[in-house]
Amino acid sequence: MVNISQHTFRLYKREKLCSDTAIDLLFSRQGGGQAALFFPLRVVWRHNQARSGGAQFMISVPKKRLRHAVDRVAMRRLIREAYRLNRRHLGEAIDMPVDIAFAYVADRHTDFRRVSHAMIKSLRRIAKSVLPDGYDSETDNSTRDKVQ
Repeated sequence: MVNISQHTFRLYKREKLCSDTAIDLLFSRQGGGQAALFFPLRVVWRHNQARSGGAQFMISVPKKRLRHAVDRVAMRRLIREAYRLNRRHLGEAIDMPVDIAFAYVADRHTDFRRVSHAMIKSLRRIAKSVLPDGYDSETDNSTRDKVQ
């Protein structure tokens, strides 16, 4: 588990979503996953009660959107960096077993500012839907970022 109070920015291997079963359930209709579009990201998440531990995520940049492998890898790195720097917006949901998938939906390379803004909005929405008390990180001044 990542201790939010220390604001560690390191990504651990345990945060990587790599279970085929969990990924299939995340995208299946019976899995109970929720989805939202925060351009240029489409985010799908699911509260996974079958496992313990913290939030796990995966990133998908389809070849249909970015044809060159170099561009896909660069975009994947950008999305990973945005998650790493902004995951504190998950609040206490970061310690819950939540599976998250970020899919890139833009047709062109997007700058970090737009990706980071979409990441913040998506993580706040996930925290709000997963936590039972309706956590709202927008009212938490310690995690407020001014992105325009």
